[in-house]
Amino acid sequence: MPVIDARHLAGISETALLTLYQRATEAARPDGIVADPMAIALRDSLDYDYQDFGKTHQATAWRSVIFDSASREYLQAHPKANVVALAEGLQTSFWRLDNGELTWLSVDLEPIVRLRKQLLPTPDRLHYLAQSALDYTWMDRVEATDGVLITVEGLLQYLDRDAAFDLIAACAKRFPGGRLIFDSVPRLLSAYSRRFGIKLSKQYTAPPMPFWFTAKQYDELRAISGIRAVRELPVPRVRGRVLGPATALLYRQPELERFRAAHTLVEFG
Repeated sequence: MPVIDARHLAGISETALLTLYQRATEAARPDGIVADPMAIALRDSLDYDYQDFGKTHQATAWRSVIFDSASREYLQAHPKANVVALAEGLQTSFWRLDNGELTWLSVDLEPIVRLRKQLLPTPDRLHYLAQSALDYTWMDRVEATDGVLITVEGLLQYLDRDAAFDLIAACAKRFPGGRLIFDSVPRLLSAYSRRFGIKLSKQYTAPPMPFWFTAKQYDELRAISGIRAVRELPVPRVRGRVLGPATALLYRQPELERFRAAHTLVEFG
């Protein structure tokens, strides 16, 4: 891959570099929780000072593993499905999930789409649309005959509540029988990010996250017309003698729902 300058990205678009860095660093570990050689190659092909992001951690790769597992479950039953990756950033999910039959639509802002086209292969079944996920015209590009899976990884927390719920409701109305996967942050983390900012290093502070949502609020999703079922996705093991057991406890106890970042699967009726 050629080396391309990525220092022009800013705001929420810059978080695509953060998540790429975190995932690629984890994939490069001998005990990494995700296998993602494409992410490593993509990271190394971008001219950017990743040290500005501070220390790495496994949370971003862990989230991708959860999304991958739920996506594979749907694709086993619908191998020719259309997968729509909203605000995909610099994810490399297509190459981890490709079964040779699916069709993939990557929707993101123009600077991100341009980088992806410059640096990543573009097989016939991978298509791009340079626009906001909140511009619902992307739905007109989706053929729903063989099933629809919509992934919203790392986006909703940067929206306000109405925009997040309106997007989910619009998908439910348009794609009956489909599924949507999204992640969210709990209230305390959202409040902290808005009041103080999450400072990852002296050079970088992550954007505020106004939208918070947990499994404790799933009835609010179930009340949306066209939604058949909502469930929290199971989580894999986390590396670490202390972090592993602590995370397992956090995600196993129903009474701790409001304190954890939920990974949610929504089924459309």
